Amino acid sequence: MEEPRMAIPECRWKCPQQWSEWSEWLAAGLHARNRWRLPILMVGLLFAGGRRTVTTWLRAAGVSDDFQDYYYFLACLGRKSESIATQLVVLLLRVLPLPERVLLVIDDSPTKRYGPKVEGADVHHNPTPGPADQPYLYGHIWVTISLALRHPEWGPLALPLRAMLYVRQKTMPTIPGCRRWQRFATKLQLAARLAEWIVPLLKKAGKTVWIVIDGGYTKRPFLRRVLKLSGVVIVGRLRKDAALRDLPPKLKKGQRRGRGRPRKYGKNKLSLAKRAGQKGGW
Repeated sequence: MEEPRMAIPECRWKCPQQWSEWSEWLAAGLHARNRWRLPILMVGLLFAGGRRTVTTWLRAAGVSDDFQDYYYFLACLGRKSESIATQLVVLLLRVLPLPERVLLVIDDSPTKRYGPKVEGADVHHNPTPGPADQPYLYGHIWVTISLALRHPEWGPLALPLRAMLYVRQKTMPTIPGCRRWQRFATKLQLAARLAEWIVPLLKKAGKTVWIVIDGGYTKRPFLRRVLKLSGVVIVGRLRKDAALRDLPPKLKKGQRRGRGRPRKYGKNKLSLAKRAGQKGGW
């Protein structure tokens, strides 16, 4: 395929052969009429400076004159995010020497936005207040699943694989119907969707999957769905005052259950604070 023409001569980047192959692989699931735009956007994303906006991407790639076409392309690209993310996972499995046990991380990350016309933006809790001690921020919340790796020189790092936008229920009516936005979903439901998407891909490659989650995700709506996936180990954080009990005793052979609803929990309560305070460990 002929190399796309850049609008500015200074922005005619010559990409390495391996980078070109990777970008073409990610664009393989897109329509042939506009898939050639994705490698150009990726080059602009790589070399953009200042604020990380689409405008800076287009300026770095030298295609500012065709900004309308690229904005329309991004709108179509957003509806194909799952396909591109799947291509990315397959590419990582093929290129990186991943261990047998793959460690994934799920968390929600806020991104600040400005202006009253930003769709889906709202006031959210600020996890990093900083010196100004701002408890809230205005912007978007992305529930993200990342691949945790350890670089020999840079130490631990996480490679984002896919993110889903969380929109508050009261903000849903402000999104135009032409966007074809899906139903309201909580952060726990979005995180469960991400796990249900990636675990079959990794299991098919023969990998053992461990998922690390924040304390906000150690709840029933997420755990019940993810634990149905075979061979998944979940590592999370619980509050020290979490209400944990053992299982009810099983009925012996020939023993009949008494009247009333069967027990869901046992009589013995587990205290995490006491267990954490033991010098002998768990």
